[in-house]
Amino acid sequence: MTIKLAINGFGRIGRNIVRALYESGRQNDIQIVAINELADPKGVAHLLKYDTSHGRFAFDVSHQAPYLNVAGDSIQLFSEADPSLLPWQALDVDVVLECTGVFHSRQDAQKHLNAGAKKVLFSQPADADVDATIVYGINEEELASSHTIVSNGSCTTNCIVPVIKVLDDAFGIESGAITTIHASMNDQQVIDAYHSDLRRTRAASQSIIPVDTKLARGIERILPKFHSRFEAIAVRVPTINVTAMDLSVTLNQDVDLVKVNEVLSKAASGRLEGILSYTEEPLVSVDFNHDPHSCIIDGTQTRVSHKRLVKLLVWCDNEWGFANRMLDTAVAMLAAK
Repeated sequence: MTIKLAINGFGRIGRNIVRALYESGRQNDIQIVAINELADPKGVAHLLKYDTSHGRFAFDVSHQAPYLNVAGDSIQLFSEADPSLLPWQALDVDVVLECTGVFHSRQDAQKHLNAGAKKVLFSQPADADVDATIVYGINEEELASSHTIVSNGSCTTNCIVPVIKVLDDAFGIESGAITTIHASMNDQQVIDAYHSDLRRTRAASQSIIPVDTKLARGIERILPKFHSRFEAIAVRVPTINVTAMDLSVTLNQDVDLVKVNEVLSKAASGRLEGILSYTEEPLVSVDFNHDPHSCIIDGTQTRVSHKRLVKLLVWCDNEWGFANRMLDTAVAMLAAK
């Protein structure tokens, strides 16, 4: 059975979902039937075809109202501010991928359901009353057929939670602290301009900028045992894609560097293959651009202090990896029993 998806909001994640679908060759199993985006359709087609981070799209893209044509497939375009007015029932939409970044509540998602969609998947952390928050590879088995409103978490929870789970399963974790070193985002300024967050009034290309993060709360939502046991801070750096995460954890048993890396490497080639990757090559951030994994461990940067304090460097393409997980989670939502 072909799954029918609609995308609401065609920004960085929305466009990368379309690219990921076609580049992975899954379009026989997953069909995007509609995109709702308030921007000009010519711009929609242009930005899908040409991308500064990910290069030129390998598939033909054109626009002929009211359709966006991708590799011979016709995707209907809408420009509707009110999701409840979208024709999801007529299009038999299985899952709406809610990618505007504006909506995050159950009430927001209900508008898509009222319009006829069967399920909704947020591309960002949502309010606590959604049916589930999923980090694919860790807890998608918790999905039930009755779950209609689901969050895919954030790119950073998808990056760090698998690593935490592997370490906790192997050694037990007492507590931890994380620094997210995140690429610039479109809520920042090109040159100094007004913003409610005074740090984000400053030019993104000229500073390392501390920002608020709710990552610790996101970890707790996926792994409740770690309530109040993790803290996190975040900074934005002057690059346009790829994020690094500096993870420090205190373990419940003595370890050494070799043992830690061995556990992570085995997970990458075992039960978390395709989600977690492990490398010891001398790589830099740009080398992880367009990497579909949720997280990549740089084993050369692993450190162990006093046998129980472990520090790791974890990379992710915060756009491409997350876009691939959106597709994975959407499929899992419909397969849930």
